[in-house]
Amino acid sequence: MVVSVYPLTYEKWAEALKQGKLLGLKCKSCGAVFSPPSMLCRECDSEDVEVTEVKDKGVIDTYTVIHVAPLGYEKEAPYIVARAKMEEGFIMVGRLIDVAPEKVAIGSKIKVSFIERQNGLMITFKPV
Repeated sequence: MVVSVYPLTYEKWAEALKQGKLLGLKCKSCGAVFSPPSMLCRECDSEDVEVTEVKDKGVIDTYTVIHVAPLGYEKEAPYIVARAKMEEGFIMVGRLIDVAPEKVAIGSKIKVSFIERQNGLMITFKPV
């Protein structure tokens, strides 16, 4: 099956994020909510999804501190990549900023933000 019209492109998602709104998709088949957007529901693989505004807050459930960064990011190390369970239940991954690596804790509350980079937006989390 081919998706004829994709409801939420990366460009629309990124523009909304720049305006302070976190958009996601809600599956009309199973009710799952997810962001950033993808072609299919992450729970049931349905293409029947609609755009929805989602809450931009969550809780860190795991993280890692990058000491040896990939090419192009060497000067940024050490930095923290965290996974957060968002209030609607979906998972997002981003760079945790504005906190020292030794101060990070699982269970910490975060708010989604972004950094504009040459190749697009980088999802970031800020502690709340």
